[in-house]
Amino acid sequence: MTTLNVNGRDHTVDADPTTPILWALRDTLGMTGTKFGCGAALCGACTVHLDGQAIRSCVTPMSAVEGKKIRTIEAATDGSDKVGSAVHAAWVKHDVAQCGYCQSGQIMSATAFLTALPKGKQPSAAEIDGAMAGNICRCGTYARIRAAVADAAKTLA
Repeated sequence: MTTLNVNGRDHTVDADPTTPILWALRDTLGMTGTKFGCGAALCGACTVHLDGQAIRSCVTPMSAVEGKKIRTIEAATDGSDKVGSAVHAAWVKHDVAQCGYCQSGQIMSATAFLTALPKGKQPSAAEIDGAMAGNICRCGTYARIRAAVADAAKTLA
């Protein structure tokens, strides 16, 4: 049994401790917003926050996160988080999603990036691209993603 703190609530998961947290989230806890993409931490579809840092949940075992705080797309976009709300609104405003499959991971990477920025800092295009590197969008909406992150940063300034 492993206790996971997900979105502020403790959950006991009866699974092998080497199970990636992606599968605990999706299969055991029913939180299907976090997506499975490649299974090798290469695409970013499975991105969640671990103690505020963007991580790939498909390769992170449950045993490595016990006692830490996991935050998923469900919490980032539920309206209770200022940064998550700004990012989500910018995503809609800039019509970022096409197929939408990668978007939860993209939003999680963007919120971790913007949360870590000093208050009022407006990131450059290169800084945004660097922060979002590792999140693959097969539809190629990178220009819209960059614009949405920049817009969210302005909203938060």
